[in-house]
Amino acid sequence: MATYQITTNTEEATKDLGEKLALLLKPGDVVTLDGDLGAGKTTFTKGIAAGLGVKRNVSSPTFTIIKEYEGEIPLYHMDVYRLEGSDEDIGFLEYFNGDGVTVVEWSIFISDFLPEEKLEVHLTSNGEHSRTITFISHGSHFDRVINQLKS
Repeated sequence: MATYQITTNTEEATKDLGEKLALLLKPGDVVTLDGDLGAGKTTFTKGIAAGLGVKRNVSSPTFTIIKEYEGEIPLYHMDVYRLEGSDEDIGFLEYFNGDGVTVVEWSIFISDFLPEEKLEVHLTSNGEHSRTITFISHGSHFDRVINQLKS
């Protein structure tokens, strides 16, 4: 298990870090994003989307739970906050084993459904625009992703 922590000081820097990460991802990868409301999860996802070649505007799928975006690699963006306390499987495995990258906001609410191999990302707000972003790998592929992200 590899870890990496970095602080960004602008919204653009948070997006740029997401874009840099996206360039290291492949179809079938699952990235979990956890942090308080306003911690920058959707901002970080916008960066991932840009790195995957998504042209559409990315917004939080809070009410729809899942949004799909076409790109060089498809992006499956989940916000599972509304599933807190639910044990309903809404087809997670189809996305996790699909041909795109899956980003899951509030993943703590579906932890029983998540694959063992994934990249955990924890975002913490340090003020208006400053964020501490912590990456934790689960699996050798994500160990390599973190090592490349550090360089």
